[in-house]
Amino acid sequence: MSRIGRQPITVPSGVTIAIEPERVTVNGPKGELFERIHRDITVERVGEELLVTRPTDRGEHRSLHGLTRTLVANMVQGVTDGFEKRLEIQGVGYRAALRGRDLELALGYSHSVPVKAPEGIEFEVPMPTRIVVRGASKQQVGETAAYIRKQRKPEPYKGKGIRYEGE
Repeated sequence: MSRIGRQPITVPSGVTIAIEPERVTVNGPKGELFERIHRDITVERVGEELLVTRPTDRGEHRSLHGLTRTLVANMVQGVTDGFEKRLEIQGVGYRAALRGRDLELALGYSHSVPVKAPEGIEFEVPMPTRIVVRGASKQQVGETAAYIRKQRKPEPYKGKGIRYEGE
């Protein structure tokens, strides 16, 4: 059996956790996140740590156990440190600009492409060709970055478009 699922999740100071049947809520300096959990998987607080346990070693329970532990660990990290994805824009005349909380992209189309900031997500544009997407939810940050990248994927020959940093 893998040891990762057995590892406890350390809860930093300033983070409160509410464990209900089939739901875990994590509250911290960066916001509040909650996740539904499967009825067979239990999450319990032991001192300053969270333990995720499963009833049996069946394949389904092992899968749910690892998933639940990862989701709860990501929630704890998200409300304390947050997550970020960095994007690069390549191409002549391609650029990004902030308009309030929202993002406006010039990507070689006849019009600019506006991207509204979802609740809990913030954009930063340190340079016109760089975008930083930040938020507490790892899933939401990834989805928003993927949506921005989809507006003009990097083409394979010259590499013009929006790509993840280091891609």
